[in-house]
Amino acid sequence: METSHRIVVGDARGLGELADDSVELVVTSPPYPMIELWDDTFAELDPEVEERLAADDGRGAFEAMHALLDGVWREVARVLVDGGIACVNVGDATRTLDGRFRVYQNHSRVIDAFEGLGFDPLPEILWRKPTNAGAKFMGSGMLPPNAYATLEHEYILVFRNGATRREFEPHADRRYGAAYFWEERNRWFSDLWTDVTGERQTLDGDGSRKRSAAYPFAIPYRLINMYSVYGDTVLDPFWGTGTTGLAAMVAGRNSVGYELDAGLVEGFDDRVADVPALSREVVGDRLDAHRAFVERRRAAGEAFDYEAERYDFPVTTRQERSIALRTVERTEAVDGGYRAVHEPAATDS
Repeated sequence: METSHRIVVGDARGLGELADDSVELVVTSPPYPMIELWDDTFAELDPEVEERLAADDGRGAFEAMHALLDGVWREVARVLVDGGIACVNVGDATRTLDGRFRVYQNHSRVIDAFEGLGFDPLPEILWRKPTNAGAKFMGSGMLPPNAYATLEHEYILVFRNGATRREFEPHADRRYGAAYFWEERNRWFSDLWTDVTGERQTLDGDGSRKRSAAYPFAIPYRLINMYSVYGDTVLDPFWGTGTTGLAAMVAGRNSVGYELDAGLVEGFDDRVADVPALSREVVGDRLDAHRAFVERRRAAGEAFDYEAERYDFPVTTRQERSIALRTVERTEAVDGGYRAVHEPAATDS
């Protein structure tokens, strides 16, 4: 199996290279409005943002920033297939302007934008991000009543494009082969991910590259496995350092990314070179974790009714029997992106 991975240097408010209904899943983390790290990025796209901030008009700046994101969401609605899923990782912001401290609820504003485009919100996921412990309970130190809680989580907002779910031919190999394990389903489809931790990122280079943020590989990798099948295309309109693209490679899906900063794209070759080893590690960990799960259940006297068709272990449900994890054998650069060659994961333990 081969997958293709394209990267476009450009503004995702115009996904001109993508046809209508051409991607099956969107997984992205946009710049967060009202986080100072991203002020210059938004201001470069719309001078009104800088004007509003200079006037201490927090609400106006918030709306101006989200208006820029709205242009991307409109394009997402155009290129995403009916029944396709969009996953948006976003955090809220706290800020003091004109002497007034408040929270800016980015997640609520993004939900409103997607609902306005005809998307149906699905249950969202919370995950805990790394925090600066010394900054907790700011406001008045140890004295009530003027302290405030620290934001220690981010949202993964999940939307379906339209009211109908995607349909597949009966027993489609690309769907059944992409199954996840029963115990993974129970962990992944919880609305609270306590086993995912964020990562801090430092990048060499100019100021624009230092503005890049990172979200952990586990987030897009899980979402891609949860909401797509082999052969699907995953879009990330805020490509950044390419974590979603890497996750798509490892998961055996195609990907397309859009990124304004050409410097970030130029640095992606090194990450791609590590994909074969990364895929073996990730898939190996999943298989080892399932074998450990099997041993725990057997030790507790529980039996399994089904055997995996390609592996040396039992599975809990009939739907898992055809699971076929794949690893990346090699990657190569091609015009406009990369190609990855996948092979079945090793069946021995």
